[in-house]
Amino acid sequence: MIQVEKLSFGFPAKDLYKEISFSLEKGQHCAFIGSNGTGKSTLVDLIIHPDQYLYDGKVTKDASCRIGYASQFAVRDKEQECTVFEYLSERFVKNQQAIAAVCEEMAVAEDVAPLFEKYQALLDAFEAMDGDHYANNIRKQLYLAGMRELEEAKLSQLSGGEYKLLQIMREMLLSQNLLVLDEPDVFLDFNNLNRLRQLINGYKGTLLVITHNRYLLNHCFDKLLHLENGDLQEYDGNYSEYRCSQIKEKLKLKVQSLEEQEEIERTEKMVDILRARASALANPVIGSAVNAKQTQLDRLRARQIKAPFIELREPKIEFQAVDTEAERTVLSIADYNVSFDDSLLSNINFELRAGEKVAIVGANGTGKTTLIRDILNNNHPSIHINEATSYACLSQLKDENMDETKTVYEVMENLGFTTKERIQAYLGEYCLTGDTLKQKVGQLSGGEKNLLQIAMIANTNAELLILDEPTSHLDLYAQMALEKALINYKGAILMVSHDFYLVANCADYVLLVEDNTIRRLRTRTFRKMVYDKYFDVKYLEIDKKKQELEADITLAFKKNELNNVDKLCSQLEALSAM
Repeated sequence: MIQVEKLSFGFPAKDLYKEISFSLEKGQHCAFIGSNGTGKSTLVDLIIHPDQYLYDGKVTKDASCRIGYASQFAVRDKEQECTVFEYLSERFVKNQQAIAAVCEEMAVAEDVAPLFEKYQALLDAFEAMDGDHYANNIRKQLYLAGMRELEEAKLSQLSGGEYKLLQIMREMLLSQNLLVLDEPDVFLDFNNLNRLRQLINGYKGTLLVITHNRYLLNHCFDKLLHLENGDLQEYDGNYSEYRCSQIKEKLKLKVQSLEEQEEIERTEKMVDILRARASALANPVIGSAVNAKQTQLDRLRARQIKAPFIELREPKIEFQAVDTEAERTVLSIADYNVSFDDSLLSNINFELRAGEKVAIVGANGTGKTTLIRDILNNNHPSIHINEATSYACLSQLKDENMDETKTVYEVMENLGFTTKERIQAYLGEYCLTGDTLKQKVGQLSGGEKNLLQIAMIANTNAELLILDEPTSHLDLYAQMALEKALINYKGAILMVSHDFYLVANCADYVLLVEDNTIRRLRTRTFRKMVYDKYFDVKYLEIDKKKQELEADITLAFKKNELNNVDKLCSQLEALSAM
């Protein structure tokens, strides 16, 4: 379907790809992963619109390749008052109307040849997307996604997550034989995430999906493309197998690197000894030996292991230490009521105490973000933030915390950073490096924007963090780094999240939004509810063990306990095979 050979491309401020090559075969379901800001979305756009880019190398598409695309930034037109079925059938109906219009023109035209050519092109397009059976195909897709009951619902009645799934469904129904999805899972609740998994696994065509979602990576793909530091790695197999392969390769390279380092150190000592002798004796033979050894040393240094997929970029997130006064209430909500999008939240009551970590969880469209916005505005009569409590927030709304027209440097300068070197050093800890400082905030990827907000929050001494979907758009390594930082943070946290791992690992308890109100659950009860309703308990338990093993492996690598790494890696491999 797609063949990319020795592709190189970049912007004036940043090189993205250095002679990367890969192929995408018919019928493959391929996940595209990599750190934030490595250029995944740009590469996808280059493949779809190669004529709009100046690049070196070759991008070849099969002559039959028809590409569909669903963006990560789906915006619903709330004035669009059609039903779900009408929305999904729109392009089929327009094609039928165009065919009918051409037939009417042909009936009265003197020269029907050009009209017949147009008629045939429209007919071919209609047949290519199985237009004769579109109504049945729409109902099958809705049934597959568990959304059959929404067929006659108005678009305005849908949640954002449901609308996002409809966009993907619409592209699938057009029978494009290569479908590209850019972070389709962002902001989806547990139910809609399961629906997305069913849609992906039921799709018969070729898929290229940019995602950082661990659940989808483990359940939906048979091929991986991994982009890091301008290089690309291609792997046939699932994500668990790839992670095991990565760790085993890292172990092999680590052993090789240690051996190389020992040889370099021995050669350095020999060069120093020979150079001292040559200086003392002024002997040309010894001088030649010095040159020979120095050349050997240069070669050893030059060939030292450089592995962009082994030493992955994990940000070092650390929130400042704060004093947590026991039993102090930092946030209280009493008799909160609000209406939004024809829905209602009523009789909301809860208190958040110093040091407590709480997650607000609920289906898409139940009012979680509305509640968070009212808390941040802090001018609602039912909401009270303790006046002595300093707080910071992470928002998903554009321009909420950052002016997108300013450069990253200007944003950090406004926070009180006095020198460019200080800003570079600080943001370097968050993997925002190179020419990122010169970029406008609006030019950053979604993950880079979130990392920048996290970096800004970490520079405060906030005693309360209010976080709206903090892991959205973050790569896998940043997600895990944020989890660790939130676990270690001593202040209070109120977060809205659909990330099961974040909630299960970080929250002391959960506030579940359902039936227009909120009820409090212990984290253990929440986990059981998720197991029973959405995910396979065996999968989640195994995945948690794999995360713990990977953390142990990382620690063993840091201590150079390579025998222990080997044992742990065998355990991880056995778990991944289950």
